[in-house]
Amino acid sequence: MAEHRRRVVTRKVRLRRTVVCSVAGLLVLGGGAAGYAYWKLNGNIKGVDINAQLGTARPPAATDGSFNVLVLGSDSRGGANGNLAGGNTDGTARSDTAMVVHVNQDHSRGEVVSIPRDTLVARPACTSTAGKPVAAAKNAMFNSAFEAGGPACAVKTTEQLTGLRMDHYVEIDFAGFAGLIDAIGGVDVTTTVPISDKDSGLQLAAGAHHLGGEQALAFVRTRHGVGDGSDLGRIELQKQMVKAVMAQTKSLGLTSNPAKLFSVADKLTRSVTTDSDLASVNALMGLAESLKGIGPDELGMVTLPVVTAPSDPNRVVPAEPRASQLWSALKADQPVPASVLAEQPANPAQATPSASPKASRAKR
Repeated sequence: MAEHRRRVVTRKVRLRRTVVCSVAGLLVLGGGAAGYAYWKLNGNIKGVDINAQLGTARPPAATDGSFNVLVLGSDSRGGANGNLAGGNTDGTARSDTAMVVHVNQDHSRGEVVSIPRDTLVARPACTSTAGKPVAAAKNAMFNSAFEAGGPACAVKTTEQLTGLRMDHYVEIDFAGFAGLIDAIGGVDVTTTVPISDKDSGLQLAAGAHHLGGEQALAFVRTRHGVGDGSDLGRIELQKQMVKAVMAQTKSLGLTSNPAKLFSVADKLTRSVTTDSDLASVNALMGLAESLKGIGPDELGMVTLPVVTAPSDPNRVVPAEPRASQLWSALKADQPVPASVLAEQPANPAQATPSASPKASRAKR
């Protein structure tokens, strides 16, 4: 009997040792995987020190907890972008899409203001990414700031136009956007009219569609295949896409699926360039945490009010006083004025376009 008890005790001790060693091994492996994931994602992120290039002559930062982010879509044809977008591959790039994202004081709501790329603005003197001076220009297209002086010049031009401090900067290119859409499993969009655009390559019948990365990229670049062909119509498609991305991401349940979360995070961090303050996993996670209460229903999306430029029928200028009222409202952390909401362009893929002023029809 005593011998039997000794054997039982010995087996239990060995079992406990095996369990402890196994758990310890899993923790080490898990910690190593987490460490690798952190190292991998951190290494993916590209950062630019915008603050150093801009100096101190900027609008003051808000002190109430609200903040602003400038989001740019680059139309670079370099690298993998050329295969997706075609066109000029001479190494230049402009901001094909520009959105000012304002997050309110308690981070319960966001307002996104799209700035038409063909808006004529007073571009301030700035310094290029190569350290060369870029001369000021009185009537420059908004998207030329990025081409002339890179991210810092785009931020400086945006701050001068809006009077708002851009606390952060995020840039994504064609290939990065398409890859991100594929990583989240595609997106769902609905159109009430067929779309046929030989320039973007998008061919859609009227109805519901599930778009992969390349089709989603073509969707946000489409302008000639639907509506009046203006950049204002294309901006409405981009707004629809933002909502679709948010809805798809929410449906994935990433917090309960570590493998999928890493896959999406890997694509995201490889897709974006940010200001240096955001260029780390910890910083991006902090930003994501502050935005977790904002879903599609808590996100307002408007286009900067514009009218046809007196100097060029293919360009637009801010429509006053509505444009100033919009920026003033965001600066005061107030809702978008009703006067701005009342005159927004219609989505040409979902309704008959309104008689809004046409912007440039340039293919680039």
